Amino acid sequence: MASVFTPRANLIARASLAGLVAALAAAAVFAYGYAHSPYSTGVGIEIDQPVPFSHEHHVAGLGIDCRYCHTSVEDSAFAGMPATQTCMHCHAKVWTDAAMLAPVRESWRREVPIRWRRVHDLPGFVYFDHSIHVAKGIGCVTCHGRVDQMRLMRKAETLHMRWCLDCHRNPEPHVRPVDKVFDLAWQRPDDAAPPEEPPERPATLTDCSACHR
Repeated sequence: MASVFTPRANLIARASLAGLVAALAAAAVFAYGYAHSPYSTGVGIEIDQPVPFSHEHHVAGLGIDCRYCHTSVEDSAFAGMPATQTCMHCHAKVWTDAAMLAPVRESWRREVPIRWRRVHDLPGFVYFDHSIHVAKGIGCVTCHGRVDQMRLMRKAETLHMRWCLDCHRNPEPHVRPVDKVFDLAWQRPDDAAPPEEPPERPATLTDCSACHR
């Protein structure tokens, strides 16, 4: 009785299994790479806006404080976005005919807010409170990077859950004097003595309910 399988069948079966394992490994590597790439995280990618607002110009060049535009950052979960009136405080007097500011003037004339595109857009199931982080001495730079060096706004960090948890587990390196929270260029002095004991922090800092409510 003739054999159903030829001697080559075993070789083909082994090669097929090896190919399947290799393909699965390659797919896993690709998925991991994509999940951590700028295409997925948005890190480093400038977002086109209705008006090409430059933090570099306004913050580093003109010295405007973060709180001038983000008025509720110290008092509420949402940092706040500037009303058109805030822009017109200056641009009713300077650059009054600039073509790039036409959307601002149109917004002011029609009393319709400018539709800015979100850069730091957390999922709806994530709760984040700006005010508590500011009150604890977490500088704007920690999450947003050196916005005073950004021509157009872009993400500096992934804001992934792992990134947030790393800070919640060990916040000390990110804490600065409260009066330096909005100083984007502040650096910890090299001769700053570390605390003898890490400050006591709530055990609930890494609980699920801290961010998911």
